[in-house]
Amino acid sequence: MYSATEGRIGNKKVILAGTNNYLGLTFNHDAIAEGQAALAAQGTGTTGSRMANGSYAPHLALEKEIAEFFNRPTAIVFSTGYTANLGVISALADHNAVVLLDADSHASIYDACSLGGAEIIRFRHNDAKDLERRMVRLGERAKEAIIIVEGIYSMLGDVAPLAEIVDIKRRLGGYLIVDEAHSFGVLGATGRGLAEAVGVEDDVDIIVGTFSKSLASIGGFAVGSEAMEVLRYGSRPYIFYRLSFSVLHCDRALVVKNHCLTTRVAAKADG
Repeated sequence: MYSATEGRIGNKKVILAGTNNYLGLTFNHDAIAEGQAALAAQGTGTTGSRMANGSYAPHLALEKEIAEFFNRPTAIVFSTGYTANLGVISALADHNAVVLLDADSHASIYDACSLGGAEIIRFRHNDAKDLERRMVRLGERAKEAIIIVEGIYSMLGDVAPLAEIVDIKRRLGGYLIVDEAHSFGVLGATGRGLAEAVGVEDDVDIIVGTFSKSLASIGGFAVGSEAMEVLRYGSRPYIFYRLSFSVLHCDRALVVKNHCLTTRVAAKADG
């Protein structure tokens, strides 16, 4: 790979049309230096899962950084964006729950709902009216329903009608989870995603994201209220995962870099 948009196949230079390296941070010098220093100082692995002996200061520092970035009291880091969805949704959407999700939701969302055993109700892609119809049919159950949408749908490139969905939630109840995997670092004045761009962050109960898209690294996260802390004791993808020190340090450096980049871009746009 030469850059965020160019690579090589054999001796031929090619355009990377499928890249997720949205901010071009793959070769960010600060992140690479942080990762190299962590490898030298702390070794290649944590030697244990988070629940056992695998929670270290870098885990807590990264979670604190993410929580502060999103202005939320709690952040939980996972090994990937896929396992972040799996860990959060499967723990909340058990056999007693009903989940309303966009028909074009990512595979990780479908897998998480199936793993938890929840009742799944699909609504037509980006169709807030269809969502409302299905919520109304639930009657009193709508108040405890879980609505799941994505900030940007990766295969289609469109965004969720989040303002309309929030309006439905305000009127009929329910909990809202937004997967900002492809919108984190891209949308919003500071890069927090679609919820920030639309101005409805306070109405989103949990935001799930990944470090593997705009931050060009690996790992996933979820942010929410203090009540989300219970997931540390009931989410298997969290309890049994481990993430190397070098990745944790890279991710933390890239969160800071992302904030600097998006703030500069927003300032130029306003100017």
